[in-house]
Amino acid sequence: MTTPASYSAPGAPARKTNVISIVALVVSIVGFTVIGIVLGFIGLNQVKKTGEAGRGLAIAAIIIGFVELALLIIYIIVVVVIVGASAASGNY
Repeated sequence: MTTPASYSAPGAPARKTNVISIVALVVSIVGFTVIGIVLGFIGLNQVKKTGEAGRGLAIAAIIIGFVELALLIIYIIVVVVIVGASAASGNY
């Protein structure tokens, strides 16, 4: 006598990750800060509406984008100050 094979319920389907959130993170890491920030907010909004996964990716893209933007602004200010100081001192 053989025992019948036990049947188990199939696993829950994997949640789909929001593509815009993934793209936003990649774009922010590559250095296109403003595009990454905008796509991050779009992806975050879509995740809220659809319930897809990817909320953390969208938030990370927004944070990385703003940090890169702040560093870029600081860099530009430093360069302008250095150029202005050297021009004012007369050393070319």
